[in-house]
Amino acid sequence: MQITAYAPCAQGPNTAPSLSPNPNAMQNIIATAKAAGSFSTLLAAVDAAGLTQTLAGPGPFTLFAPSDEAFAKLPAGTVEGLLADKAKLTAVLTYHVAHGEVRAEDVRAMASIPTLQGGNLNVDITDGVMIGSAKVMKADIACTNGIIHAIDSVLIPNA
Repeated sequence: MQITAYAPCAQGPNTAPSLSPNPNAMQNIIATAKAAGSFSTLLAAVDAAGLTQTLAGPGPFTLFAPSDEAFAKLPAGTVEGLLADKAKLTAVLTYHVAHGEVRAEDVRAMASIPTLQGGNLNVDITDGVMIGSAKVMKADIACTNGIIHAIDSVLIPNA
């Protein structure tokens, strides 16, 4: 499977629909994820960890964003447990963020990606694009302060 590259959120007339509610205005990572409608669990966790302002800030950042379906695949009680432990929640969330804009074309040339958490996410392009244990479902969702890549699994750093 090949990853899908999304056009930037800022688009002119007669182009494909945008992830942004206003197709003529590119938004930050938080606003773009909110407009997509499939990252509500991630956004709630980011808010609970106190990272909303960071990911809405100047960046640039690359967010490997687990969808709501990705969070639903976790064992029962995992999300609640993370929400009850801010330090662990912050570690998990920052494990999904890299500093700078890491585009799909960049990922294909990398063996691993350093995260804000301090760990590294392994990259495997053997069968599609895998970031750690997660498959990239949609890539290069451009934002004013970075890039979002939608992934199908929540990445948990080694303790």
